[in-house]
Amino acid sequence: MKRKSEIVTFKADESLLDAMEGIPNRSSFIRSAVLAALDSTCPLCSGTGILSPSQRGHFDSFLEDHAVEKCSDCDEIHLVCSRKPAKAGHGKKSK
Repeated sequence: MKRKSEIVTFKADESLLDAMEGIPNRSSFIRSAVLAALDSTCPLCSGTGILSPSQRGHFDSFLEDHAVEKCSDCDEIHLVCSRKPAKAGHGKKSK
């Protein structure tokens, strides 16, 4: 069954209100921003930035065959699997 739309409110400080001034459809803008933020949330910690002891144990096991490395092209941190050859990133073909 499809859930009905709901109104969600939040407090915004003066600097946020000033930044959003002039946006023609603030509701649409806020919906898009929330969806984009949810799509970029860490799948392990769900955006909290903290792992529970159980999550940390699972992550430590994962790191036995993986590494956290910095990309030489974009300087972003990413996971690398030691069991598989690295795939090309950023639209480049593997050598």
